Amino acid sequence: MTSILDDAFKRLDGALGLLEASVSRRLEADRRKGGLETELQLMQDDRSRLAEELDGALTRLQRFEVATDDVSRRVQLAIIAVQNVLAQAGRLEHEDA
Repeated sequence: MTSILDDAFKRLDGALGLLEASVSRRLEADRRKGGLETELQLMQDDRSRLAEELDGALTRLQRFEVATDDVSRRVQLAIIAVQNVLAQAGRLEHEDA
């Protein structure tokens, strides 16, 4: 009878050991999952912040492009005006000569 009880206690002890190991693994998995969820939330926050910064940068770029186009147009007009003045001055020199 003692042998039967000893065997039962050994099996019970083994089963408890397996249960403890299983609980430990489960707790570790839950801990990691919580860490991953926190990391995911941080990444989503970063993504939102970066999207806002990108939108702002694109808006500034569009304003710079409009300003650059305007400056380019004005420079072209100034070049044409200077060319006209030089051409007219050249004609005047030829007429005086």
